[in-house]
Amino acid sequence: MISASARPGSGGSVHKNWILLAVGVGSFMSAVDAGAVNTILPVLRRSFGSEVASIEWVVTIYLLVVSGLLLSCGRFADMRGHKDVYMCGFGIFVLASAMCGLAPTTGALIAFRALQGIGAATLFANSTAILTTNFAARERGRALGLRATATYLGLTAGPFLGGWLTAELGWRAVFYINVPIGLVAVALTVRFVPRDRPPAHRTRFDLAGAAVWMASLAFLLLALNAGHGRGPASLKSLLLFLLAAMSLVLFLVIERRTPYRMLDLSLFRSRTFSASSAANIVHYLCVYMIIFLLPFYLIQGRGYGPARTGLILTAQSVARACAAPVSGALSDRIGSRLPAMVGMGVMALGLVLLSRLGEQSSLGYVAAALGITGLGGGVFISPNNSALMGSAPPGRQGLAGGVLATARVVGMALGVAVAGDILTARIAGLHGNGGSSAALVSAVSTSFLAAAGFACLGVLVAALEEPADALAPQVA
Repeated sequence: MISASARPGSGGSVHKNWILLAVGVGSFMSAVDAGAVNTILPVLRRSFGSEVASIEWVVTIYLLVVSGLLLSCGRFADMRGHKDVYMCGFGIFVLASAMCGLAPTTGALIAFRALQGIGAATLFANSTAILTTNFAARERGRALGLRATATYLGLTAGPFLGGWLTAELGWRAVFYINVPIGLVAVALTVRFVPRDRPPAHRTRFDLAGAAVWMASLAFLLLALNAGHGRGPASLKSLLLFLLAAMSLVLFLVIERRTPYRMLDLSLFRSRTFSASSAANIVHYLCVYMIIFLLPFYLIQGRGYGPARTGLILTAQSVARACAAPVSGALSDRIGSRLPAMVGMGVMALGLVLLSRLGEQSSLGYVAAALGITGLGGGVFISPNNSALMGSAPPGRQGLAGGVLATARVVGMALGVAVAGDILTARIAGLHGNGGSSAALVSAVSTSFLAAAGFACLGVLVAALEEPADALAPQVA
């Protein structure tokens, strides 16, 4: 655990361990929820008698709301104080979880998931900021690594916990379980997280910028979703991409003209901040290509059941959970650039191994290749997060956390969209053999090779970060 000297007023290293626990429980809870809900979508469809297109919005609306509000929540917390806004987010998330469990229809569940997304955006945008402001630069990487471990443990436990709760108590228990976990996290936050002081000078919230930013991301994610299975060149997708681009341009114009900016564009003048943000997008693009593709390979290509498939997929999360805190502690000593580059390189190696999967590949080989990708991701993520947060000034930690979380969500959405489009195009290109398991395995292999290319690009982007000594004045 963290043992370095405490910040003034934090109450010592033991107190800071409790801060880490409070944030870790929140990260674990949100990760379990994400993994569990994705697992029970077929059950929800049968329970409500809904079409697949309708039930998919249980996940899509959550992603839209979270991605659209992350920057706004981070900026608002910089204005009002991270602890207070973080607590408010917990309250919304817990209340919305209970309402999801009570949902009588698909429409009601989708609406309550949107409310849950508001709470999740508040948690995601401020958890990193709370750790960054309460841990000195020399211990920040390890703290963020331990927080990442809690997230990966949640992602590992989510599918299993969701399946078990659904089988034993019904799908509504998947949402109800967030209530006691959330209340524990709230109690820890109230007791141990210090209340930070907002800026002395009063500022206004950039409502116009926030609305246009959310619209631009919503158009982007809708465009990616519309192109799935038909390619990004469909007329509907092109129109939505155009609207996303126009909204983004309008957002930049607003941010340049308003004195009360939601997004401080000067943050991106830092080479490390820009490079870390871009590398984070590439990283999660690769991660979610894996998450999307492997079930197709294992279930449809090889004929394995969901339970065994879920067990194999844990290899990646376990490796990430083990590597993240070690890499974070190492980056505190040697800087973030080299570990981030090595991590993306190791992930690229794992993806190359996954691209060689065939119809007779052993499960041991699959698990080992997944473990290598997870090891690379774990080595990358803590140094990357530490570099991004450390390159932002103290008064912009909430906003920087929002940028970090937005990069993560956009990377996730891009990963699913890119993997789906490559897989669909490859299968379609196989003509008469497109429906066979051999064709599916070949298409998955091609998709993993493309993901390896993205990971190599991530190595180059991570190399653009400033050396550790160049950042010392900003993160001390």
